[in-house]
Amino acid sequence: MKTLLALAFALVTSGAALAETAQTGMMPMTQGTITKIDLKWKKITIDHGPLENLDMPGMKMVFDLADPAMLDGLAEGQAVTFVADRVNGKLTVTELQVD
Repeated sequence: MKTLLALAFALVTSGAALAETAQTGMMPMTQGTITKIDLKWKKITIDHGPLENLDMPGMKMVFDLADPAMLDGLAEGQAVTFVADRVNGKLTVTELQVD
């Protein structure tokens, strides 16, 4: 019985945390490494950890950028922390910080 109550409490509190994240608009940040920068098409390739909000495992993939100015100062091999989301059906980096 105690285990069942503990499990129920854990589910409720984790659901509350997810609801708070959704309400504030904050997405979980993911760490990765830039492996390619495509200046012509304004895209970057990132070898990254799991993208929780997109239910994706870690992998290397190409992303569009919400703002092409995000490319300023970036270099291949740089460690970054970022948020990715689906924007108009495309996987897009919406926030980016150089580590």
